[in-house]
Amino acid sequence: MTETILDVKNKIRAVTDFPKPGIIFRDITTALKDAETLKVMIDYLCEQFKDVKIDYIAGIESRGFIFGMPMAYKMDAGFVPIRKPNKLPAETYSQEYELEYGTDKIEVHKDAFPQGANVLIVDDLLATGGTAEAACKLVKKTGANLVGIAFLIELEDLKGREKLNSENCRIVSMLKY
Repeated sequence: MTETILDVKNKIRAVTDFPKPGIIFRDITTALKDAETLKVMIDYLCEQFKDVKIDYIAGIESRGFIFGMPMAYKMDAGFVPIRKPNKLPAETYSQEYELEYGTDKIEVHKDAFPQGANVLIVDDLLATGGTAEAACKLVKKTGANLVGIAFLIELEDLKGREKLNSENCRIVSMLKY
């Protein structure tokens, strides 16, 4: 690996006052467009779970798809999308979660995972933990085993990890701000 975690962190653009004043948005598009950096990010996240049997990667819409698909390929696992409401064509489980102002919902197909399958959830960002917590609940509703949650970025001040610690699984983030 020629790049370090610091090199990857330096490729992520900080956009101030987006999407609203006072927010620093961590823009991963500047890292994604660099082939070597993309490889380092995918390899790092896969490496953290090399000792765990993973049957499926569940990517949270939409940036969880960016990392989840190549991770599934590299780890010889299936890929399952966790989507926003009304995007999946068959019967779904849905789970609401809290936003700063109101609620939102995500869904997964009821037949997404066989009973007892080992599932790793992947997303780009851990902020307050609401979306990831909802994804964990969805995986459990299917009867699958949640074995881990992987993020590219964790915003530590928002304490999302605290919300997920009760899941009793490995929680990994490559970059912390």
